[in-house]
Amino acid sequence: MIKRIALSLLLAASLAAPVLADVTAGSLVISEPWSRATPPGARVGGGYLTIRNTGSGPDTLVSVASPASEKTELHMMKTEDGVMTMRPVEGGVEIPAGGVLTLEPGGYHVMFIRPKAPFKQGESVPLTLTFAKAGAVDVALTVSPIGAPGPAGKPEMDHSAHGAGQHGSSE
Repeated sequence: MIKRIALSLLLAASLAAPVLADVTAGSLVISEPWSRATPPGARVGGGYLTIRNTGSGPDTLVSVASPASEKTELHMMKTEDGVMTMRPVEGGVEIPAGGVLTLEPGGYHVMFIRPKAPFKQGESVPLTLTFAKAGAVDVALTVSPIGAPGPAGKPEMDHSAHGAGQHGSSE
């Protein structure tokens, strides 16, 4: 009886949290693709994920595209001298051999400009990442609640042990 209850609880928990499956393309491993829900009429949305380069040479994230918005761009947000700026990234972002590129709030991220429909919690947003070597890679961003600090179903991580400047950038 207890075993049956435990299995039922495990099954319920696995259905409640979306699966964030890794996508592999050549030497690149793309993990935790997610976005936040947007309210009706939102003019922008954001997309986040992690790209790990397990290869012996660099690759470059050249562009991003999605049918979910009128325009999709790779952006960088940074604060310099107390002023926050956000700009499209020109020329792509290199992921060095053995390195990691984290697209996250407050750093590098995907900008969905004029979404065609609101991003709804629990749904997914299609995204194509184009790399110089690995080519075009399709991923689905799982939509978390509005204001979520990370992917739905994943507890908020403690980043206090990380060195400065290692997130939202190519490590």
